[in-house]
Amino acid sequence: MRNYISKFVLILSIFIVHINCAYTSEVPKSFADLAEKLMPSVVNISTTTTVKTKNNPFPFQFPPGSPFKDMFEGPPKERQMSALGSGFIIDKSGIVITNNHVIKDADDIFVKVNGEDEFKAELLGADPLSDIAVLKIKSDKNFTPVNFGDSDKARIGDWVVAIGNPFGLGGTVTAGIVSARNRTIGLSRYEDFIQTDASINQGNSGGPLFNLDGDVIGINTAILGQSGSIGIGFAIPSNSANKVIRQLIEFGETKRGWLGVRIQVVTKEIADSLKLDKARGALVASVAKGSPSDRGGIKDGDVILEFDGKTINEMKELPKIVAETEVGKNVKVKIWRNKKELTKTILLGRLETSQDFLAEDQKTVEPKLTRIEPLKIKVRLLDKNDISERNLPENTTGVVITEIDPDSPINYLNTNNIIVEAQKKKIRTIGELINLVNIANRSKDKTILIAIYNNQNQKRYIGVKLN
Repeated sequence: MRNYISKFVLILSIFIVHINCAYTSEVPKSFADLAEKLMPSVVNISTTTTVKTKNNPFPFQFPPGSPFKDMFEGPPKERQMSALGSGFIIDKSGIVITNNHVIKDADDIFVKVNGEDEFKAELLGADPLSDIAVLKIKSDKNFTPVNFGDSDKARIGDWVVAIGNPFGLGGTVTAGIVSARNRTIGLSRYEDFIQTDASINQGNSGGPLFNLDGDVIGINTAILGQSGSIGIGFAIPSNSANKVIRQLIEFGETKRGWLGVRIQVVTKEIADSLKLDKARGALVASVAKGSPSDRGGIKDGDVILEFDGKTINEMKELPKIVAETEVGKNVKVKIWRNKKELTKTILLGRLETSQDFLAEDQKTVEPKLTRIEPLKIKVRLLDKNDISERNLPENTTGVVITEIDPDSPINYLNTNNIIVEAQKKKIRTIGELINLVNIANRSKDKTILIAIYNNQNQKRYIGVKLN
């Protein structure tokens, strides 16, 4: 028996040692060799911008055309502003990647390689929506490039190394791990950031985030907080960036797919109202007239469940997937409508040539009072003046919210929002809305689906749990 116990303990010990070795072998003893290899490919970027300022000695502005304007203000003064950032070389000819915000509006761009040689650079293309820019060093020299890695393979907990130009200090190496994936922080239209605790400070923008193979898996773009690194930095994933970069190099601009829909999150209440099995997909709040979706048969209130064979689990996934899809491609779009799945074929347009995301500020309207008790709001009927002043479609009907109680189930809305639908039925009178609300209030689940125009004339669907 002792022999069996001894053998078991020996085997278990070997097994534990093997596991420990497997884990500890991935922890680097030093980043020195990796840093030495990569430093020649990371550049420091400096820019100069000419800013014109008015020379007005008075604490007020003269009206346009005033004869005193030229007399007292005189000609505008010019001054030079400078900015610092980072970048990295992806081609031996001197193609450099950085952030758009690093070189935005710059008159001159200078690139310092390996902390020594400085060259002038030209802008090949920039994309504000993803905050990426491509530069070309003006030189006949051959440079040392780095390769893009597969950012989809980066796992939370993986070691990463950031190299950049924080506070203008020159090539600086920091190390950390991938802290999180798929982060959105509200900086740009298309966000899917890698979060890292590798120290990133002002001046690191545009620099590379490397894995331990020396491949770029991200472009360092943002930090949380204004005072410097607090262990939360964000990088654009290389897989997303690479597609934008290829287009900027080839065309000098981007060509993103465009559906022509305004979308919103599918909440549990909305899913219940639509008899959808769970909260998933992207709810179509409105369809742009003449857009690819309009021509393809997508309607307000549809829920997009799948796009080009890719399942849409959350609303935020759809814009990125659409943008990365080839312009002019016929795409199968699976939607949820009237308690069943349908498939539509959409000929994808190009975002950059559309006017879909432009919105206008609208004027407020004097309220009038009519109370809807289950919603705990007061409303008035939408009239022709509202339609004209707010530039709404001529056939718009509904009611304007004039007052919202603090304990209303829709207390997150704003006055002057317009309720245009309830339970997918168009609202023409206040009585119609009251009737539908009362029916919903008597139902078992006490939920109602309403559609509104917010104060920017953006249409949204809302699932409401009545009190």
